[in-house]
Amino acid sequence: MKITNVEVFHVKPRWMFVKISTDEGITGWGEAMVEGRARTVETAIMEHVPFLIGQDPSRIEFLWQSMYRNTFYRGGIVLVSAISGIEQALWDIKGKSLGAPIYELMGGVYRNKIRIYGHCWGATTEKIITRALERQQKGFTAIKILLEPFTANRGVKRYIDGQIARFAQIREAVGDEMDIAIDFHGRINPDMAIQIIDGLTPYRPLFVEEACLPENIEAMGLIAQKSLLPLATGERLVTRFGIKNLLESHAVSVIQPDLCHAGGIAEVRRMAAMAETYYVKVAPHNPLGPISLAANIQLAACTPNFLICEHFGMKEEWDIGSGYLKTPFVIENGYITIPTTPGLGIEVDEEVIAERTYPGDWDSPRLFTDDDMTIVDW
Repeated sequence: MKITNVEVFHVKPRWMFVKISTDEGITGWGEAMVEGRARTVETAIMEHVPFLIGQDPSRIEFLWQSMYRNTFYRGGIVLVSAISGIEQALWDIKGKSLGAPIYELMGGVYRNKIRIYGHCWGATTEKIITRALERQQKGFTAIKILLEPFTANRGVKRYIDGQIARFAQIREAVGDEMDIAIDFHGRINPDMAIQIIDGLTPYRPLFVEEACLPENIEAMGLIAQKSLLPLATGERLVTRFGIKNLLESHAVSVIQPDLCHAGGIAEVRRMAAMAETYYVKVAPHNPLGPISLAANIQLAACTPNFLICEHFGMKEEWDIGSGYLKTPFVIENGYITIPTTPGLGIEVDEEVIAERTYPGDWDSPRLFTDDDMTIVDW
């Protein structure tokens, strides 16, 4: 079998799909993205095409290593995201050619369903609570909320007290049976993070995500030393080399690699194995489309230290495949059953994909403080 074509599709609302075709008629799909830099990732993917055409798609490790190592400048979020989408598609082809789900090629099924948490976003606490209760009524046993951006260089006490009070209100609304994760999104400095975490401790969050940006592992370690809550990070880190020092510093209890950024299915499986030796759990970052979800399900099925998977929760259910996959995933009581069909276990509706393409020009929000217009981390 030989690779004959590699295509990229920018798909609404802000996703990017990769399709690899072969001379035997088997096609594979993957998802690759750097939010706000989709066209840059597309360029990185297409730069691999001359090498990939004519290659045997079953030699996944060889192709991955060639794309990663055959350049003087290795790594980086853009280059590794490009490899991630290609790698997922290669695994899809391999599974289909052998008539087996990907997890069967990685040690077999460890669990028969995966737990997911639902996003609960909103401009006010009341809207967040409304969405949280909706999730609860649908059977979800876990949700995630966001820390509000700190958009002023003043009122620190009011901001810190407000974040703690908001979490307390949400906890009271959903009760103690619902797990609540909170994402700080790297929006504040370590000193403020430590104070907020201290105030959240009685409410037992599932984990605190990106208490600060992961660029400074020493700062993350400082927060961990002063916190009783599980800390999580990893969506901005790529490959096993990106988490090595993080794990060695004991700065987190949960890693959150993104299969569309971190190197693909096998690379994140290696990252999970590294984390397991430190008794660290894996909760994949998954805010993108249904192909990303499919890849995460395959990983979760065979990964012992998997904790929970992210689910953005679009009203239209696009992110579980409605309108994009011929058979969308079904969430039942906060779980998705592991598929038994070959490859990624999905069939992409290419007619819909063609109808929903866009230029790939979605950009991240740009936030500034209210008073002096300095930059606020999104």
